[in-house]
Amino acid sequence: MSAARFVRTGRQVILHTEAAVCSSARQLVASDIFEQVVRDFIAHLRAEDSPLLEVLPPPSEGHSSESQMVNLLRILLGTRLDQIAEAFPRARDLVPKRRRLHLFVEALYNYWRHFDRFLVSHSETGPGGDVFRPYRTFENTVEELTHFVRAVYRDLCENITGTPPRVYRQVPAGCQVGLIAVPRAWPVPMGCYGPLADVPVIRQVWIDPPLIIDPPENKRSGRFRRVAENPLEGVQLDPEEWLCYPAQVGPLVVFVYFHQCFMGLGTALANLFDLASIERVARGPDAVLAYGLPPDAMERFGDDRTVFHDDAGCGLLVGAIPAGDRFGYFGYLKKMALTLHNVAMMKRGRLPFHGAMVRLELRNRAAANILVIGDTATGKSETLEALRRLGRAEIRQMHVVADDMGSIEVAPDGRLLGYGTETGAFIRLDDLQQGYVFGQIDRAILMSPQKTNARVVLPITDLEEVLHGHPVDFLLYANNHEAVDAGHPVLEAFPGAEAALAVFREGAAMAKGTTADRGLVRSYFANVFGPPEYRRLHDEIAERVFHAAERAGVFLGQLRTRLGLEGWEERGPEEAARALFRAVTERAGGA
Repeated sequence: MSAARFVRTGRQVILHTEAAVCSSARQLVASDIFEQVVRDFIAHLRAEDSPLLEVLPPPSEGHSSESQMVNLLRILLGTRLDQIAEAFPRARDLVPKRRRLHLFVEALYNYWRHFDRFLVSHSETGPGGDVFRPYRTFENTVEELTHFVRAVYRDLCENITGTPPRVYRQVPAGCQVGLIAVPRAWPVPMGCYGPLADVPVIRQVWIDPPLIIDPPENKRSGRFRRVAENPLEGVQLDPEEWLCYPAQVGPLVVFVYFHQCFMGLGTALANLFDLASIERVARGPDAVLAYGLPPDAMERFGDDRTVFHDDAGCGLLVGAIPAGDRFGYFGYLKKMALTLHNVAMMKRGRLPFHGAMVRLELRNRAAANILVIGDTATGKSETLEALRRLGRAEIRQMHVVADDMGSIEVAPDGRLLGYGTETGAFIRLDDLQQGYVFGQIDRAILMSPQKTNARVVLPITDLEEVLHGHPVDFLLYANNHEAVDAGHPVLEAFPGAEAALAVFREGAAMAKGTTADRGLVRSYFANVFGPPEYRRLHDEIAERVFHAAERAGVFLGQLRTRLGLEGWEERGPEEAARALFRAVTERAGGA
């Protein structure tokens, strides 16, 4: 068995290796890793005072019960229990306990599988030193390990029971996520950025979906504050405990450094942001984000320790989030990356938005690009998905440009161009039609499906769509808190740019419990992720963009989704989708 480093942190198991973990089932059970897992399992049984402890051999001649059980399992891999009993009289007591011993192995297998399991390969060289092909590395590590773990389990069970099973289930048995992570040179600024240089950079990701993880938290609280001090000052990152995911966030590259305690959340980025190319990594990042910094290093920032710093000296934005269960929610990681994006976009003269944008093409070849802006859980994505579903007969194509965040620029010809950030979506299960998620469950990463605010991360578009820059035809505010009546239609056009700006600035929404907020809340432009910290700059850009929209004939309005009103969680977005579809077809007919 190759030299592999085994790390257990919480409910996560991480294997670090530079080659195949093992080359046979026999080599796997002979490994230190196998022995460690068995010992941990027995400790778990002791803590539970499990009746399965009855099958443990008694300690003798300096050998503990644990070491004797490990040796027994190694022998059982290639020899039937009855044969062992004949050869070793001391093992005859196990024959009457055959059933209990079988249950012990079943429980050991389930104990191993209850962990979130990750394999990190620190080599890009395929087997035999061949020219690098990522799939060969994954075949030689992750897939072979899965095969050998299943083989060990099945051989042990058959040799104990004396009969093969009649039903075989190909459940995930090895590691669910594989990574190729190696050092990459980039122009590291001097000073506090030095410790980043040695952290391995993820180059390829292998996922065995659907992947289900259960992070400690299921909602986000607090705000992301701009701070004067660089949060990386005085911090050391151990390259054996950290990895870097170079995320393509819209036109930017954000180096996301995450600690191994957040391995599951860090690797879930693969379903949200594309990995930046090797060439782009070599040029260095536009921003860096450290997720899982030591809590004591973040105490200097007070109670709100999710902070970012604008390092004008080296032209980098720096985000930081502490370790700890309180911050074990994917929303922290995603929203901080998008906060850094939003700040960078304002500095480049673009207006960042918190919203969803789609390109809609009808079967009569009419088209419209729709941007719906609003706070979390205001019905943006729900309405657009209802539009896809209800207009299926008339819609030829519907492409996602942005699912959560993006930016708008005014082109030289006066048009508004919309850009996205993510190639994936972090979607709430609670308010969605089942078909929306479960149609692509085989590519999904599910988070806490048993809890309120259960989420799924799944790929929905591609980078070319996100970065292209599409003209905006509809610019709408998602209003989830107002009822519909004669004076408040489902889709209401604003009389002009100033009226639109007033509604967007107020940013009113009914909080749905996906964050710590409750009731009717207000947030500047429905976007707390950067704009409030740069309000003067943002106001200047917003004035220019909204007046340009009015001159260009963009439909400026608000869409009453009623998602925040009890009883309207499904009907509200559906009626909003119908009103929006009528407006699109009428606008296309009058064009």
